[in-house]
Amino acid sequence: AVVKTNANAEKTDEEEKEDRAAQSLLNKLIRSNLVDNTNQVEVLQRDPTSPLYSVKSFEELRLPQNLIAQSQSGTGKTAAFVLAMLSQVEPANSYPQCLCLSPTYELALQTGKVIEQMGKFYPELKLAYAVRGNKLDRGQKVSEQIVIGTPGTVLDWCSKLKFIDPKKIKVFVLDEADVMIATQGHQDQSIRIQRMLPRNCQMLLFSATFEDSVWKFAQKVVPDPNIIKLKREEETLDTIKQYYVVCNNREEKFQALCNLYGAITIAQAMIFCHTRKTAGWLAAELSKEGHQVALLSGEMMVEQRAAVIERFREGKEKVLVTTNVCARGIDVEQVSVVINFDLPVDKDGNPDNETYLHRIGRTGRFGKRGLAVNMVDSKHSMNILNRIQEHFNKKIERLDTDDLDEIEKIAN
Repeated sequence: AVVKTNANAEKTDEEEKEDRAAQSLLNKLIRSNLVDNTNQVEVLQRDPTSPLYSVKSFEELRLPQNLIAQSQSGTGKTAAFVLAMLSQVEPANSYPQCLCLSPTYELALQTGKVIEQMGKFYPELKLAYAVRGNKLDRGQKVSEQIVIGTPGTVLDWCSKLKFIDPKKIKVFVLDEADVMIATQGHQDQSIRIQRMLPRNCQMLLFSATFEDSVWKFAQKVVPDPNIIKLKREEETLDTIKQYYVVCNNREEKFQALCNLYGAITIAQAMIFCHTRKTAGWLAAELSKEGHQVALLSGEMMVEQRAAVIERFREGKEKVLVTTNVCARGIDVEQVSVVINFDLPVDKDGNPDNETYLHRIGRTGRFGKRGLAVNMVDSKHSMNILNRIQEHFNKKIERLDTDDLDEIEKIAN
């Protein structure tokens, strides 16, 4: 996706979807373990008399039941529905019994890998991918028990081409519903597929976020559901020291950054820029000064981005320069300093408080103390900083980067 860099350019739906799908894929590629979450799980039961809390065995649960589940990425949603599919499959029957819809080819492959890992002690279990470019001969029937694919191709295989008999499907999973509905066609295709399935088919829908649009869609696809929700970990600015530095231009901002550099590489730092161009320029300038920096930029393939984050995570580079788009949703635990080379603004040029919290909140995670430095280079950006300060009701102190003693102080 080409993400326009001028502040007021609207993204097309296609780019927005690319963005969400790419973000989700990136999280899957870089995540090595589950995220910690101390929040309570919220359960809304379809049947309040069902013994969900007191059961001793799976049988008592009266499974299968329909489910709508929402939790942030990295909480184990994929493992949950793969387990549901594996428990319902009968390997002796050579026809599709479980169907999983994914928004993109790449995300379908990621889920496929999980199915292969979790199903590896089920040697007779086979998996087929219903994705564009996977051609079968006319009149052929799919013999694999689990089919995973994108809505358009799955719909063709079920209706026009008749490769799959939808009436034999026992478990239907709709994954990444929030990414799915960002594409107009996918929503209608998913609903059409769902209508071909038998009444007693178990329907499961998973989503990382739960806006109204996702909820409306979920209700169309999953009749009489149980609902499980897990709130995100709250991000907070309580343990974070916030500063701002006044500069006149980009070069002065760079100089201030160099002065801070020694103090900030104690652990690892992320530097946020508004545009790709600034990010590229800054990374090049820092490299010229002999600093080890990593750059995350929008034109990189998702796999390249994952490799950069991996290196940063392993501490091979101490500083990561990035634009907003690339860093959304990335969790790197050892980041203790965030520098806003440009303050976060929305497409109308107003302060983007949510992004500010998300960027900076990552440094104060797990009860650690974090440090945030904001670069201000105009009346306009000073105004934005003041509005951010008012919004969070937290004071942002002025910092003089020419005063070495002061820099020493904040580093400790």
